[in-house]
Amino acid sequence: MKVYGDGAEGVRIAYIGGGSRGWAWTLMNDLARAQDLSGKVALYDIDYDAAKKNEVIGNRVCGERWKYEACERLGDALEGADFVVISILPGTFDEMESDVHAPEAYGIFQSVGDTTGPGGFFRAMRTVPMMREIASAIRDVCPDAWVINYTNPMAVCVQTLYREFPGIRAFGCCHEVFGTQKLLGIALSDVRGVEGATRSDIRVNVVGVNHFTWFTEAKYRNLDLFPVFKEFADKYYETGYEEGKFGNWPTDPFRSAVRVRFDLFRRFGYIAAAGDRHLAEFMDAGDYLASPERVRFWKFGLTPVSWRRGDLERRLAKSQRLYEGTEEFRLKDSGEEGVSQMRALAGIGHMVTNVNLPNIGQIDNLPLGAVVETNALLRSGSARPVTSGSVPDSILYHVKRIADENTLAVEACFSESRAAAFEAFSKGHLISGLTPGQKKGLFDRMFDGTAAYLTMYR
Repeated sequence: MKVYGDGAEGVRIAYIGGGSRGWAWTLMNDLARAQDLSGKVALYDIDYDAAKKNEVIGNRVCGERWKYEACERLGDALEGADFVVISILPGTFDEMESDVHAPEAYGIFQSVGDTTGPGGFFRAMRTVPMMREIASAIRDVCPDAWVINYTNPMAVCVQTLYREFPGIRAFGCCHEVFGTQKLLGIALSDVRGVEGATRSDIRVNVVGVNHFTWFTEAKYRNLDLFPVFKEFADKYYETGYEEGKFGNWPTDPFRSAVRVRFDLFRRFGYIAAAGDRHLAEFMDAGDYLASPERVRFWKFGLTPVSWRRGDLERRLAKSQRLYEGTEEFRLKDSGEEGVSQMRALAGIGHMVTNVNLPNIGQIDNLPLGAVVETNALLRSGSARPVTSGSVPDSILYHVKRIADENTLAVEACFSESRAAAFEAFSKGHLISGLTPGQKKGLFDRMFDGTAAYLTMYR
C-alpha cells in the first residue's frame, strides 16, 4: 500500500466470507464511493462459487480502481493483505435453527440467538475453532494486517483472535450504536423541535459489551441529551415510538417500538445503545422474553430462522441478477464505517468511533482482557481505545455478568472439552431458572443439533 497525501493506492484487502450476500456488497458499495482508495480485494469463502460471483459483481461495480479476485485457499487471500475483513456464518441455518428454537421446548425464548443465551453459546462453540484457524493463518501470512471483524458473537470472536495470536491488530465493528445515535436525533426533533441533527452530530460516551452497550453521556453541541431522551421516553413509553425505521415491528423482526430502551432508561438511568431485540436477551428471561406474548407486549419481535431462510432466498436471487447484469448495483450511503476506518488506519485523516477491543483499562471496573465496546481513536497505524470511565453502578451487575459469561465461553471452547462446555453453558443467565437436569437435557439436545461442527469437543 502506498499512501500519498489524501489517498492510497495498491491497498490489499482480504475478505474472509467473501461469498457474502450482505456485508461484502456493503464493502463493494463503500469502496466504489471512496474516490481516494484503490487496490485489490481477495475474496475467500468455503463456498467458492459464491466468492466467484462476488468477484464478477465487484469488478463490475468498481473495476477501474479495484480488482476483485476469488481465492480457493485462505493463505492465498491473506498474502500481502493490509486489511483483513472477517464476515462469516459459522455453520448453516440448520445449526441456527437449533440455536434459536431448541430452547423453546424448555420455555426459553430468544429474539436473536447469536450473541448471548444458549443460542449465542452454541454459536460460539462453532465459531471459536474457525476464528482460531483464521488467527493462526493471519499470524503466519500477514501478521501486520489490520483485522476488522463483523462476525457474531462479536466479543467472543475478538477475544479468540487475541488469545490465539496475541500480536494481532484486530477490533470488532457493530452498527447497533449508530441506530441509537439516530434515535437521539429523532428525539431532539420530536420533543425540542431541533431539526437536522445527524448521527455524526451526536457525541456519546460508550461503555459495555457488544450488543449490550450504554451511553453514559450524550450531547448535541453543548446540549445534554439525557433530559431530551427522558422527555421522549416519557412521551412514548406506553405506546412505543413506531415511526420511520422503528415501525412495522409486528411484521419485520428487525424492527421495534423502542419500548425496551425506554424501560431500561427508566430502570437504570442510562441510555441502552442497541436494538431492543438484542438488549432483551441480556436481561433476565422474565423481563422481556418470558413468552411470545410478553415480547409482543414490549413491541419487538422474535426473529425466526424461517424468516432468515426466506431472506436468504431473496438475496440469492438478487445475487444471480447482479451476477448476470440484469439488475444494476445502485450505490448509496450505507451508513457503515469499515472503509472510513481503513482510511484512518492508513493515515488518511483520523476518526473516533465505537469498536470492540480487549479491556486494557478503558473501562476501569470490568475485567482486564475481556472484550468491551467503547470509543476508540483510529489514526495511522493505531486503534487506541478512549478511556471511558466506569460502568455505572446501576447497570454494572448486568454488564459484568455478560463479560464473565463471554470469557467462560472462550475458555471452554479453547479447552475442547464437552464437560467444560456444559459447565460454562449451565451458568448462562437466560437459563438460570432451569433445573440441573433441564440444563443438561437442553445442552445435549443443542449439541446434537449442531454436532457436525463440534467434532473437536471430546
